[in-house]
This record gives sequence, C-alpha cells and structure tokens, in this order.
Amino acid sequence: MIQIKTAHEIELMRAAGLVVAGALAAVRAEVRPGVSTGELDAIAEDHIRTAGAIPSFLGYHGFTGSICASINEEIVHGIPVSGRTLAAGDNVSIDCGAILQGWHGDSAITVTVGEPSAEDAALMAVTEASMWAGLAKALVGGRLTDISHAVEESITAHEHAYGIVDHYGGHGIGTEMHQDPHVLNYGRSGRGPKLVPGLALAIEPMVTVGDPATVELEDGWTVVTEDGSRAAHFEHTVAITPEGPWVLTAEDGGVAGLAPFGITPRT
Repeated sequence: MIQIKTAHEIELMRAAGLVVAGALAAVRAEVRPGVSTGELDAIAEDHIRTAGAIPSFLGYHGFTGSICASINEEIVHGIPVSGRTLAAGDNVSIDCGAILQGWHGDSAITVTVGEPSAEDAALMAVTEASMWAGLAKALVGGRLTDISHAVEESITAHEHAYGIVDHYGGHGIGTEMHQDPHVLNYGRSGRGPKLVPGLALAIEPMVTVGDPATVELEDGWTVVTEDGSRAAHFEHTVAITPEGPWVLTAEDGGVAGLAPFGITPRT
C-alpha cells in the first residue's frame, strides 16, 4: 500500500529530513585521509541523537551502523567499521537516515577524500545531476516513471557509457524507511502510480563508470560492482505537494538543485 501523508505529516518528515541533512554535513566535514568509517558513523549517530531523533539504519534487519559507508567499487550498504580508514583519492558514499516523531528522512552523498580525479568528478556530477532531474519530475499529475525516465535520460545524455545499477533504486518513505512504490532509475515515462499530493519518495540513482552488474559480498550487505569499477550514489527525500516538489532532506528545500530545471520548490 502506498502511504499518502497529510500536510502536517509532511511537515514532520521535513523535520526528520533536516536532521539527516545536518548529519551528512557533519560527516562530510570530517572526511579526510586516516579517518575510519566507524568514526564517521559515530559522528552521524551523535548528531542524530543530539537532535532528538533515532538512526534509521542502526539495527535495521541487523545492520550495525547508523550510516552506510561504501568506498570506491562499493555501491551501497557498506558497513562502517573502526578498523577501515579512508585514503586520499577514495570515493565514499555516505547514506544516512533518521526517525523523528515516527517519521523518516533518508539521503546520501558521495564525496572524494581530497581532490577527485577528472573521471571521479565527472561520475559524481553525472550521478547527482540525474537525481535532480528525477526530483524535478516529482510533480502533481505526473506518473512515477516520469521520475525514472528523467534519471535515465540525464545519465545517458553523456558521451561516456555510464552504467545504471539495476534492482536497487528509490522507494516510498514515511512511517517506515522503505515503502511502496519502488522507484527504478530507468524506464519509459507515463507509467506507474499517479503522483499525488502527500506522496513522499526517496530518489537515489546509483551509477557506475563501468559495467553496472553487481555482486553482494559475504557480509550480506555490501553491494559492489562486479568488474571493480567505481560507483557513485546520491539520494534525497522529496514530498509531492500542490506547490511543487519539496526536497525534505535539502537544507534549502531544493531551491538550488531544481533551479536549472525551471522548478521552484515549496520551501
């Protein structure tokens, strides 16, 4: 069942989204050579709990972290540990969720330790831009796959043949972190459920430099590229409102990210 929220419930989700935004900002500020993914996890958890919220990920089906920290060829669901440190040139995807007053926020960023290579910078820019292209289609009256198609078009518009990860994608979100509907990052537009006020979605493209085929590691969580190529992952939670998309996990509500598409979000 797809959960439709009231205007008040969307406001509560915005509060949870801002907690996530703050946690990611705090973690991003500490990404440097020698820091461990366990240390980054502790920073996120401290921020979330100080804000009066609960980490969404911690304990979720037995997951042991408050963030997912996925490095280089790891796409998603990397487990943060104290003994794993970052090195200059690493790319790390940091996925974070928080529950506040029973409502979830979910967002992810990919950052480079130090200066990125031209290839890594392009990969991250393409992935983040595709997320915003999808968010710009979170409009009342549209269909779910309008978002999927926009993400795909944004990625395939580039000369380099970037890979779009299959099976893993976005999702509905609300009183649970993962709800219907599943949001693919590819497909024809004009299909799927109608986009109506009160629907909240997490839009999260995962893009690879090489082949998008994946393998799950023996830890039962970490998903990596089969060919060892690097990946990037960006995510925001968005609410569909009569006034336009409201990007609940962006501090400005999505103003800067949606401006290139001519979309003025609710703020």
